[in-house]
Amino acid sequence: MNIDPNLHQKQGINHLNKVLGFAPMVEEDGKATVHLTAEDWHVVADTVFHMNTPPEMLPKAILDTALISETQQIVLNTATCVITVEMI
Repeated sequence: MNIDPNLHQKQGINHLNKVLGFAPMVEEDGKATVHLTAEDWHVVADTVFHMNTPPEMLPKAILDTALISETQQIVLNTATCVITVEMI
């Protein structure tokens, strides 16, 4: 079943692709921290964790995700890096 993403999901997927593109520039020892504005962070969190977005809609490089509510962090695991997405 092929579901078209809504505008909010499209924005979240776009932000995820930007995070994946930026992470290698700041990666050290297999870890990277990328900062997003609060608004963009919430769009990503909604897309990944709150909108029932099918995994196949997310960028293929993302193998696993986690939301750490206490610290307002999104963790993205890829084959080469663990990316922590934080709000600025």
